Amino acid sequence: MRIEIEPGVRLFVDIEGLGFEPVGPELREKPTLILVHGGPGFDHTAFRPFFSRFTDLCQVVYFDQRGHGRSDPRPADEWVLDVFADDIVRLCDALGVVKPIVLGQSFGGFVAQRYLARHPEHPGKVVLSSTSHHFGLERKIERFGALGGPDAAVATREFWENPGPASWAVYEKVCRRLYNTQLKNPNAGGWMMFKPEILFAHTRTELRDMDLRPGLANVQCPVLVMAGEQDPVTPPQDAEEIVAALPAQWVQFERFANVGHGAWRDDPEAAERVLRAFLSPRGQVASEPGLPAP
Repeated sequence: MRIEIEPGVRLFVDIEGLGFEPVGPELREKPTLILVHGGPGFDHTAFRPFFSRFTDLCQVVYFDQRGHGRSDPRPADEWVLDVFADDIVRLCDALGVVKPIVLGQSFGGFVAQRYLARHPEHPGKVVLSSTSHHFGLERKIERFGALGGPDAAVATREFWENPGPASWAVYEKVCRRLYNTQLKNPNAGGWMMFKPEILFAHTRTELRDMDLRPGLANVQCPVLVMAGEQDPVTPPQDAEEIVAALPAQWVQFERFANVGHGAWRDDPEAAERVLRAFLSPRGQVASEPGLPAP
């Protein structure tokens, strides 16, 4: 379905699971999990089918961000983090969602960090998965080079410094296979509606000087940071720096061995265990960063 979040702006939204669950003589409200996809230029389908398993805990909302995927096209001047972040609030208002759990993957984690900065009182909980706070090009180059050799290092520099169809074609061939330690679902590529022009635009503009850490100081809710030890595009050092910028009383940091970009893609059992504990109404965060939740 497409839902209007402000006049003339419609987002594609798919909802899975009950918002109110019959428990004895009453209907008990479950929290709403809003999934903010990566990219930019990608869509919500990267979350399928893994997140269907959490419908016993949450109502799960998938959506394509403004201008992405199956959402209505929008002009390029709207493809900015502030707009994407505010769209989470607009979407919640349209759906009647209060205190959502917001999970941002990769670029979606950029959006979720900006959302935390602009609307610290809005979320109930936030998950920052395989994401970064900055461009971090030299770190990317080093990690891709270590995994894929000199060709991968060169392709990484060329794409991120000169984003466009030609550099993306090489990066897609040489580097994208290094994102994860396990093979991709062979069907998933056919599910996605990729809009590379959004990726190129963001990489040329906002990403260059981005630093999302200052906005994390006033966080007012539990935040789970998830990082794969083998992730070359958002290396675990980036996650460490995000954790350091968050208030210690709110943060839980989980690192996954032998995992790349998106923990559930490479170790679904471990990712489910961590997410299920955090999504649970009884889920808590650690008293100190880097320790497992009690």
